[in-house]
Amino acid sequence: MKVGAAIEHQGRQAGAGPLALTLGEPAGIGPDITLLAWLRRNELNLPPFYLLGDAGFLERRAKALDLKVPFAAIAPDEARAAFANALPVVATGHAVTTEPGRPDASSAPAAIASIRQAVADVAAGRASAVVTNPIAKSVLYDAGFHHPGHTEFLAELAAGNGKAPQPVMMLWSPVLAVVPVTIHLSLREAIAQLSTELIISTARIAADGLKRSFGLARPRLALSGLNPHAGEGGSLGGEDQAVVAPAIDVLRSEGIDARGPLPADTMFHEAARKTYDCAICMYHDQALIPIKTLAFDDGVNVTLGLPFIRTSPDHGTAFDIAGTGRANPASLIAALRLAERMAAARAA
Repeated sequence: MKVGAAIEHQGRQAGAGPLALTLGEPAGIGPDITLLAWLRRNELNLPPFYLLGDAGFLERRAKALDLKVPFAAIAPDEARAAFANALPVVATGHAVTTEPGRPDASSAPAAIASIRQAVADVAAGRASAVVTNPIAKSVLYDAGFHHPGHTEFLAELAAGNGKAPQPVMMLWSPVLAVVPVTIHLSLREAIAQLSTELIISTARIAADGLKRSFGLARPRLALSGLNPHAGEGGSLGGEDQAVVAPAIDVLRSEGIDARGPLPADTMFHEAARKTYDCAICMYHDQALIPIKTLAFDDGVNVTLGLPFIRTSPDHGTAFDIAGTGRANPASLIAALRLAERMAAARAA
């Protein structure tokens, strides 16, 4: 059974906690798509969620977009009851003064506080999963943020005072799920950091996540080669034979259904996709180009390897259209739905 089909079998659990939705970069489209998603809650039967942020700021954005959205300033345990009639907002104590498309000094503190509180709420059982709106890394870096991105920050929060888990980024859609082994690195650095051990640990976490959160009893993993034609027997590079193939041998010895290394240029057509549940790719673009081509509007970013569920829209802040009414909430809606279903799968 494919990932998309398996996840559809997970229904809504009575009494399950609401989803904690982060503010993201307030100058981006995160607030816009949040408002638009809530307005479609009944039409799409969306799971209850609450936003962690500044209600006054959201009211100003709704007014600018001419959206009639009532707000309810609540505690997390009141979100489910409030959701039908108002967008629940849990205050983080950080006022936001930014305008659409123009981050200011209030942006980074508000975005970071929202993420921290969402993780704390899930850890305390007040929410069932974290859904994150897009952040602007450059804005956070200017404010002293020292993590490459959301994923690494979430891993640190998950660790507390212990060792941070290895976070694994999955991009999921109903037609394709992909995991890049190396993520936000230059191509030169990605090749330098790629190792048999990293491939093994990434694939293990992906297989475990597909079992626990997607309901697949025996996930099928297809591992790409690094080089064109998976190295063409070594004539186009030796990494596939020396680095990738040994990792697949180890995974198979552990009972994981893994095959490869496969030529990346023939892995993603329709017939090929039917033969596996998740593609494990060696670097960022090798994984993200096919899924964003096939499912740009409804792809979801999922972080595996954490002790809590985290999903996110598969797009950025889109400063150029923030506050214009042109933002598409489809990916956020998909992220909310997937988070609920993953939480139900884990509970089952």
